Amino acid sequence: MTELTTATSGGLLSREEMDAARERLPIVYVDVVPVRVDEEGTVTSIGLLLRAGEDGQIKRALVTGRVLYHERIRAALLRHIEKDLGPLALPRIPPAPQPFTIAEYFPTPGVTPFHDPRQHAVSLAYVVPVEGDCAPQQDALELSWFSPIEARDPVVLAEFENGQSTLLLQALAHLGV
Repeated sequence: MTELTTATSGGLLSREEMDAARERLPIVYVDVVPVRVDEEGTVTSIGLLLRAGEDGQIKRALVTGRVLYHERIRAALLRHIEKDLGPLALPRIPPAPQPFTIAEYFPTPGVTPFHDPRQHAVSLAYVVPVEGDCAPQQDALELSWFSPIEARDPVVLAEFENGQSTLLLQALAHLGV
């Protein structure tokens, strides 16, 4: 779970307000597994980001981010895909997107496979086909495309933190690849 800005305006909170909310409330997020599909709809590749982790190490990550107050889930998905993959990613999000799973991130390790030391977060996880040119943006350092088999490699999965490898495996199982 990453977050670039908390500036006040348009539904965003100040750093102090966000910290106070995190101490008292679960925060809603979206996690996105971007995929490329062929003309028959078969997943051919999965896009995984590289980011600087909380410990300063470079880690693999999914597209992720907070849902803002009064923001529709579809709008949050579009905003975070553009934030991480660029404005030309051309995601294909249905009018009423349905998550493939819900992940609960807890500040206490071991409650679920998902961990976020800052907060209790509930994340709706989606697989989203992208058709355009993707380029890492903002705090995303690199975007790499993996075949479904390559994405399952234990070396790749070990590069994730906070349980996002579990989400990736759940997405692959959901897709039947």
